[in-house]
Amino acid sequence: MTIAVHNINKRFGDFVALNNVSLDFPSGELTALLGPSGCGKTTLLRIIAGLEHPDSGSVLLDAQDASARHVRERQVGFVFQHYALFKHMTVFENVAFGLRVKPRAERPSEDQIRRKVKELLELVQLDWLADRYPPQLSGGQRQRIALARALAVEPRVLLLDEPFGALDAKVRKELRRWLRRLHDDLHVTSIFVTHDQEEALEVADQVVLMNKGNVEQIGAPDQVYNHPASPFVYSFLGNVNMFHGRVHEGVMASGDASINVAGGGAVLDGQGTAYVRPHDLEIDRYSAGAEGIVVKLRRAHAIGPLAQLDLERSDNAELIEAVMSNERFSDLGLKEGETLVVRPKRLQVFVDEGSAI
Repeated sequence: MTIAVHNINKRFGDFVALNNVSLDFPSGELTALLGPSGCGKTTLLRIIAGLEHPDSGSVLLDAQDASARHVRERQVGFVFQHYALFKHMTVFENVAFGLRVKPRAERPSEDQIRRKVKELLELVQLDWLADRYPPQLSGGQRQRIALARALAVEPRVLLLDEPFGALDAKVRKELRRWLRRLHDDLHVTSIFVTHDQEEALEVADQVVLMNKGNVEQIGAPDQVYNHPASPFVYSFLGNVNMFHGRVHEGVMASGDASINVAGGGAVLDGQGTAYVRPHDLEIDRYSAGAEGIVVKLRRAHAIGPLAQLDLERSDNAELIEAVMSNERFSDLGLKEGETLVVRPKRLQVFVDEGSAI
C-alpha cells in the first residue's frame, strides 16, 4: 500500500504540531519519522492511523482519500511504545484478540485463528511462550508479542510509535536488527517514530527529519547523514563541531585560524558556520607556521577501536571533539596537554540563514 499526506495542518491551542506537511511513503518500504520531542512525528503517525484528525489536509491510502475513514477501515496495525498488551490474557490470547473481535462475517474459525497465531508466534520467535502472561515476559519479548498482535489482522500498513523506547540500549539494538529482518521478509509498508538517530539510520529505507512541525529533509539514511540540507539536520544526526566566522572567497576566518571552505560549490560571502564531524578532522603535532586550528589535547579516551579526543582551541578556548583510529592514536603517541593542529577534511558551511556553500 502507498501512503501519502497532503498539506496536513494540526494545532493544539496555540501550539503548531504540524505545519502544512506533505509526504509520500513508498509501498513496501520502512520509513522513519525522526526528530526531537514535540516536533510532530507522533501526531502525524496518529493522523495516518485515524486516531487523530487534522485541522486541514488529507491522508491518501493507495491514492484514495481516507481522511473520513474510521480507524477500523484503514487496515492499519499499530504498535505502541508501552506494549498495550492485556495483562489478564495469555500471549496466545493477546495475539488472537484482533481476529476474535472482527465482525462475524469476517471472523476466521477457531482452527484458522489457532493456525494464524501459531504462525505469528513462530515468526516473532516466541511460540514457546504462548501460555505465558505479559507480566512474565521481558520488555523485548512483550514488544515482539505486541508486533505479532498488530500483524494478526493482516494490516496493509504497520505503524510503530517509539517501539523500542522503553527498552534498555542492548535490547533496543537487538530488536531493531530483528525488526529490519522481519520487514525484509514481510514487505509491509511501515512507518516508525523515533528520536534516536542511530536507530533511524540503521533500520529505515527512508528517513524523514522533522522539526517544530515542519519537514526539514527526506532521503535515504546515507543521503541525510552525508548531505544534510540544514544546520538542524547536521546537528541532529550525530556529533558535530561548529566553527563560526566570516567567509570570503572560499576561506573562513574563525578566530586566529583560516579554514578553506571552497570545496566544490559556489562560494558565498558573509557570516557563516562550518559544520564538521569529529571523524572528519585531521590531527597533527603543531609546528611553527602550520596551517589549521591550534589546539591543546585536554583528554583522550582510547578504549576499543576508536580514540575520542577533547581538544581546546588556543585562540578562544572552545572545545572540539575529534575521533581517530586507536592505531593512529598509538602511532602518534599523543599526550594530554600537548599542542596540536587540526584541519577539517570535509565540512559544510551555511551562510546567511541557511544558504549552503
